[in-house]
Amino acid sequence: MIEMGEKPNSTLDTRGLFCPLPIVKTSEAIKSVPIGGVLEILATDPGVLADIPAWARKTGNQMLRTECEGNVIKLYVKKLK
Repeated sequence: MIEMGEKPNSTLDTRGLFCPLPIVKTSEAIKSVPIGGVLEILATDPGVLADIPAWARKTGNQMLRTECEGNVIKLYVKKLK
């Protein structure tokens, strides 16, 4: 699990985008993350709160945590394969 303060391997900014674009862009971005690495996703669409965890389960990746800062949602996904 990524520790507080630990840097993710990559950050994907999907703020201002709506379904399905955050998932499409996450699917592309995870390809450049090494196995065991963490992708941080920044979003403003509340749909990602359900969509990203479901995508992670379907693709065999691990949803680590979600944080909300104002209207920005931060999601952390660990690449497992």
